[in-house]
Amino acid sequence: MHNESARPLATVLVFASLIVCISMGIRHTMGLFLAPMTQEHQWSREIFSLAIAVQNLAWGACQPFAGLLADRFGARRVLWAGAALYALGLAGMAWSATGTGLSATAGLLIGMAQSGTTYSVVFAAMGRIVPPVRLSWAMGLVGAAGSFGQFLMVPVAAGLIEGMGWFGTLVVFALAALLMVPLGASLTRGLTPAAAHAGQSAKAALREASGDRSFQLLALGFFVCGFQVVFIGVHLPAYLLDRGLSANVGMTALALIGLFNIVGTYGYGHLGNRFPKRTLLASIYLLRSVGVAAFLLAPLTPLTVYLFAAFIGLLWLSTVPLTNAIVGHIFGMRYFGMLSGFVFFSHQVGSFLGVWLGGKLFDATGSYDLVWGIVIALGLVAALAHLPIDERSMAQRGANQPAR
Repeated sequence: MHNESARPLATVLVFASLIVCISMGIRHTMGLFLAPMTQEHQWSREIFSLAIAVQNLAWGACQPFAGLLADRFGARRVLWAGAALYALGLAGMAWSATGTGLSATAGLLIGMAQSGTTYSVVFAAMGRIVPPVRLSWAMGLVGAAGSFGQFLMVPVAAGLIEGMGWFGTLVVFALAALLMVPLGASLTRGLTPAAAHAGQSAKAALREASGDRSFQLLALGFFVCGFQVVFIGVHLPAYLLDRGLSANVGMTALALIGLFNIVGTYGYGHLGNRFPKRTLLASIYLLRSVGVAAFLLAPLTPLTVYLFAAFIGLLWLSTVPLTNAIVGHIFGMRYFGMLSGFVFFSHQVGSFLGVWLGGKLFDATGSYDLVWGIVIALGLVAALAHLPIDERSMAQRGANQPAR
């Protein structure tokens, strides 16, 4: 099944990286539109927060189906549809004049688009070519490209918003999203659908995975991951503005998260080939809680913000290659797109709650303190939850069962 397209691995990784770079790069600029759009439209922060929360929930809800379609029919059509929806959603976001319109475009359309242009679908295509022993490393490399997209696109978005306004910036991004159409064609050239062959059905694969304790714990951990990173990514700039720091500090912080995320995602993906992935994941969640607590206790200055951004950036999407590699190793790659999509759905439920509660509790209390406390507590829960995960494949577990 591997090396099916007879193309160099490096070529495939370049196209996969560019797709994720564009899709995740645009996604990570959403927090920069919060202040200018809410001010111009006279919206509360909860209105914008709800739209981004809907985006994350729609992304997660559609991800298993996008993954299953990629498994059955190939990733190309899914990537093309995702790119078209992304462009349509960004353009619609620019023209939205009501909270309902914003939730339909920035929320529903872009969320659906992301399910077809990010990790589960791209990794499903890669899994057909990359040898299993290098899968964690390859996923880390492509995940790092998504981090580079954040590092690149955040300052680009900030400069565009300052120079041509938020409306024009969204139109430019809509055009940029269409670049994923030719990139998707290049990534999937020569690949045939993997799940068209006889064998385990998708329903049976889902039943097997959903009853597995390790799969359930991975989903719990990804829920926490989503809550933490999306709350920080969307609300950190506003939190810093509220505390008297400039908008430039928030922009720089997001860019630093993206920069150090490149190192963290690739580094943890590489380490995943050498050490137990469950232990690495537990360390990520524990360190996140420690980092947030230290950030809240330290004096708030641009320097402490940048130090926090660099530290949390190392831990930002480093969960992605490790979690996905465990799913692929335990259950195989035939229905990887669907199964990783279900784990990711849990991530996006957490994302929905993180971004929405951030706005809701801020409007209710005038502070983000309560949500920061939830972020710390959830990190500790996730750290403990990963320790009992069994990383062995289903075949290895069956081989180790005593004969009856």
